[in-house]
Amino acid sequence: MNTEPQLVQFGLFDARVPRYTSYPTAPHFAGNVDAALYGEWISAIPAGSRISLYMHVPFCRRLCWFCACRTQGTASDDPVIAYAQTLKAEIALLKDRLAPGVTLSRLHWGGGTPTLMPAALIEEIAGATLEAIPLAPAGEFSVEIDPGEIDAPRLDALRAAGMNRASVGVQDFDPEIQKTIGREQSYDLTRDVIDEIRARGVTSLNADILYGLPHQTPERLADSVQKLLSLSPDRVALYGYAHVPWIARRQVMIPSDTLPRPEERLALFETARKLFLWDGYREIGIDHFARPEDGLAIAHATGRLRRNFQGYTDDTAEVLVALGASAIARFPQGYAQNAPRTSDHVKAIREGRFSTARGHAFTAEDRIRGRIIEALMCDFRVSSAEIIRDYGATPEALAAMYDRALAAFPGMLEITPDGLAIPQRARPLTRMIARSFDAYDLSKAGHSSAI
Repeated sequence: MNTEPQLVQFGLFDARVPRYTSYPTAPHFAGNVDAALYGEWISAIPAGSRISLYMHVPFCRRLCWFCACRTQGTASDDPVIAYAQTLKAEIALLKDRLAPGVTLSRLHWGGGTPTLMPAALIEEIAGATLEAIPLAPAGEFSVEIDPGEIDAPRLDALRAAGMNRASVGVQDFDPEIQKTIGREQSYDLTRDVIDEIRARGVTSLNADILYGLPHQTPERLADSVQKLLSLSPDRVALYGYAHVPWIARRQVMIPSDTLPRPEERLALFETARKLFLWDGYREIGIDHFARPEDGLAIAHATGRLRRNFQGYTDDTAEVLVALGASAIARFPQGYAQNAPRTSDHVKAIREGRFSTARGHAFTAEDRIRGRIIEALMCDFRVSSAEIIRDYGATPEALAAMYDRALAAFPGMLEITPDGLAIPQRARPLTRMIARSFDAYDLSKAGHSSAI
């Protein structure tokens, strides 16, 4: 059945909405969460807990024009080496606050380009981190790897440090598209790096690919997806390119008239989606795919899928601590973000204090709405019993929220014996439906296209 007329009716091709990797979203963070409160939240982590840790390295050799991440270019290792010393000092501050016996269920290095660190520095930072907070049995250490910024010594150092999952950015293999987005990276280079990763015993591999890029057509994207499938990643993130030059100024290098229209973006997504499904991948949430044996697919099948700043995850740790400039931590009490500017972050750590600049302390209503939004984004359904039992919602308040969503999307939502569900035909609207449960003013932030 062709549902595009209905999608048009509900404004899918015009809407700009959050990706909902957090609730409330980062534009609503405020300065009432500071370093002192962040320290209290760390100290409140119970002894023996399993937590997650994200480390942000805000440097790249090349600044890809499509990227909206907080990062800066450097041709020299000097700022990276200096930043690494700040990370070690931040690790020491964190360790001093932690109760005994805390271990890591997940350790993730992102950026920027964490693999631009020299091998010796990789060993030093990994050693300092894992000495402070050891990796738990069956814990996962994942690293974002730029195929253009890695070599054998650095791969050896990462593997020796315990890396057991690698995440490789692909974006697109088409040469014209790569040139237009400032990310030239051949298929052969990507394949060779993945072969080297696997040769070192790293059997878990993630890959990112984008739809909605300049000059992209279904035929070109199908070719890139088929090349990616030949590399057999365990899980894939199929992200929609977010053209937000008012936030990421480097995106002005990408001519807006080369970008696909929203209706074309949906066709691109469907092209890639069908190829992943035909190849045996399981569809995970709105934009991920995973092999049936991968932990993400298992979490999805067993109702343990979660959503965080990296997208979808099978990590169920209640605490995510964050190291580095702009990095965001999550606690049961709320979110805390480090100073976005690298210089401000470094200054705070050198003065012996955390750089926490802003965040958000959860209200009871935040927890209710946040879990509803996460459930819709992960499972396309909400369990009323769970929201009432675990989050303290009243049946009347929950029914009122459902009624508002049903009124906003007539015929596109279903009331079930368990709660609320988004049927298959309406799933392109998921982020918009999630927005109907968002109590915050979305006019304050320029979000990305809903498709």
